[in-house]
Amino acid sequence: MFNAYQINTLVFDRNLCNHCRMCSIVCPHAVFQRTNGVVSMVHPERCMECGACQLNCPTGAITVDSGVGCATAMIYAALTGKKEATCG
Repeated sequence: MFNAYQINTLVFDRNLCNHCRMCSIVCPHAVFQRTNGVVSMVHPERCMECGACQLNCPTGAITVDSGVGCATAMIYAALTGKKEATCG
């Protein structure tokens, strides 16, 4: 199991993964990649915690606390008219 919590709340359990590739299809920042039929989390630092991977994972191999990260900051910035989001 890989936990990227030092960067964000994304957790990927390789043991539960069936390598369907849904996470790599729906992720807007290419956090996941399938190589030789095996899915891996290759860029966990890119995760903006939108939750798309978790919602589309049929086996529950991915968990993330959506609504706490950069995606929320970007939406808030857009709604309040700020030019830049603070994702820290």
